[in-house]
Amino acid sequence: MSASPAPAVTPAPAARQVRRHHWIVRLTHWLTFVVVLGMIASGLQIYAAYAKFGERNGPYYVNPFQERAFPDAVRLGGWLAGGLNWHFALAWPLVFGGLLYLAYLVASGEWRSLLFRPRDLRGAIEMQKYYLRLRKDHPPQGKHNPLQKLAYTFIVGVGALAVLSGFAVYKPTQLSWLTWLFGGFQAARYWHFWGVWIFTGFLIVHVVLVFVVDPASLRAMISGWYRGRFPSHD
Repeated sequence: MSASPAPAVTPAPAARQVRRHHWIVRLTHWLTFVVVLGMIASGLQIYAAYAKFGERNGPYYVNPFQERAFPDAVRLGGWLAGGLNWHFALAWPLVFGGLLYLAYLVASGEWRSLLFRPRDLRGAIEMQKYYLRLRKDHPPQGKHNPLQKLAYTFIVGVGALAVLSGFAVYKPTQLSWLTWLFGGFQAARYWHFWGVWIFTGFLIVHVVLVFVVDPASLRAMISGWYRGRFPSHD
């Protein structure tokens, strides 16, 4: 008696390729990445000249890095004036790139796929469960999942805080009203310092999640085309 033929195995459908990122998004993304790294390095050089927050002889703001010098390898500028020159030179492409990106989001309507809204709260909780291994299956998502929307909305606010506090420190006399809003020159330095550290933490988590969860999104940010697990475009 002959054996019955084995059932044919249907191959898994190939991931659909979709257009994901406009060239303006890709340009401003990589510009911001490079410029922010330079600004962090030059900012650490500036900080080394007065590694505390508060007027001389105190009192000082709480700072775990007080009077600690960061390694030369992560500082840019060589000395205070060099660090300031690099910092101010890099600030303008950061601002202009940010304005170009925001203008594109408004003109294209893509801000709707990035802005976190109250209706996204439940989805953000489910996504956090997935990351904490409390849920096995990845929740359905569009171009960005709710937790990404929350992170992006939050980081835009942090970026605005870093830029505005930076200008308050850069021009404390000409922009005295802005410096006053931050609580004075030393307080503005403090807000600026911690705003940048929060941004740095976001950057590290963002990169880790790209490689762990969706490496195809990195290729999409280079080429503009996405072929991976989440092909939908909001």
